Amino acid sequence: MKPIALSCGDPAGIGPEIAAKAWASLRTTCPFFYIGDAAHLPPETPSVQISYASQAVEICGSALPVLQLDFPAPNRPGHPNPANARSVVTAIETGVALVQSGSASALCTAPIHKKALIDGAGFSFPGHTEFLGALAGSQRVVMMLASDQLRVVPATIHIPLSRVPCELTPELLRETIEITAQGLQSQFGIATPRIAVAGLNPHAGEGGKMGQEELDWIAPLITELPRKEYTVTGPHPADTLFHAAARARYDAAIAMYHDQALIPIKTLDFDRGVNVTLGLPFIRTSPDHGTALDIAGQGLANPTSLIEALKLAQKMAQSS
Repeated sequence: MKPIALSCGDPAGIGPEIAAKAWASLRTTCPFFYIGDAAHLPPETPSVQISYASQAVEICGSALPVLQLDFPAPNRPGHPNPANARSVVTAIETGVALVQSGSASALCTAPIHKKALIDGAGFSFPGHTEFLGALAGSQRVVMMLASDQLRVVPATIHIPLSRVPCELTPELLRETIEITAQGLQSQFGIATPRIAVAGLNPHAGEGGKMGQEELDWIAPLITELPRKEYTVTGPHPADTLFHAAARARYDAAIAMYHDQALIPIKTLDFDRGVNVTLGLPFIRTSPDHGTALDIAGQGLANPTSLIEALKLAQKMAQSS
């Protein structure tokens, strides 16, 4: 296996700390290398600077391999510095280039601080996912939240709830289902994925009494979708879609909006949820949390989500 590239994210957050902790946990089982400034890692972290990604496999057992990027400004944990923003972006771009060239098996990304990127690098993307899609030239990417207990994809993401009925179109939902099915096949090794689609309204509209979208176009769209490459069911009432018996009947659920997707997975498996981007020509995972500036540099950060993100990236690479 080729190593996984881990971009540093904002060094003022918990990224350096959880990278070091993840290395201590995975160093003999999941080789990866850190793209960033070794000076930002906790001082007790054994690290070795590398020139090529391939060197990481041999080094990772004894030290954290670092593809060095010299950041221009001092780093203060808990205080993002816009002067370092361009280097944070460069770390992501470097990771994408290495995985696209085949030097790395997958890309895992530590959390970024969007305001610092906007202020310091003119970052014009809503987040990591959209930036990666632009770098890869992908027309559409979707966000999957994954754990051992649930995989769920929100069709609409960071928009006000009042805009969901307008943004949620038949074309958007169809693309979301198709990209999810393709990702389950190509990156998760599921030959014929089973996909369950949640309704938009309470009780999936209850026959039109609580909303018309299910009757007007969601159910007809699901009926039209092909059944050879994957199976799709719904629209299901969201309040009965996420208990254990229901989850056993599908490989991934499509939710209609952000909280409908994220509440169940964060309730079921808060620390182990992983953010996966589907629709890219490479594997990308990320921990399902932010920079946690309030605890950065204090040794308190929980590395579990990053550990799970690296392990899932490795598993996906083996299935591809």
